[in-house]
Amino acid sequence: MKKKNLYLVGGVLVVVLAVFLLTSAVKGFQSLDKFGEEMTIYKTSTCGCCEVYTSYFKSKGSSDVNVITIPDNGKFMEEHKIPSFLESCHTTIVGKYFVEGHVPVEAINKLLTEQPDILGIGMPGMPNGSPGMPGSKNGDFVIYGVNNDGSTFEFMRL
Repeated sequence: MKKKNLYLVGGVLVVVLAVFLLTSAVKGFQSLDKFGEEMTIYKTSTCGCCEVYTSYFKSKGSSDVNVITIPDNGKFMEEHKIPSFLESCHTTIVGKYFVEGHVPVEAINKLLTEQPDILGIGMPGMPNGSPGMPGSKNGDFVIYGVNNDGSTFEFMRL
């Protein structure tokens, strides 16, 4: 009888652990699908990292990614009020926000979850190890938010 109870308790623990691990894995898997937002990446014709960046989102479960080559990203940056220190060779539009540069999906998920009253987010430079860039990550990725008045603030660090 004791052996039976031990097996029963062990079985229950295995089921509870399995459910916990599965729900943790789902929460931890960074995906944009749950937001139902179409993503459009606007890139320059000389951009070599954009295909890798697009593949990054597809690997995270967001298959609805459009890529559009634009002749003049300066005009595009101006229209979207993207500060010059954030400018890169590609800009992603997700819902009502811009995402400038090699921003990780975790920051985009935060943006879409919190829905702040801002224009968008961006990460300056092309840091090693960021989505679409080779190499190992060296230090924090600092993602900036851009307010409606053009001022910036630290949105998050990863």
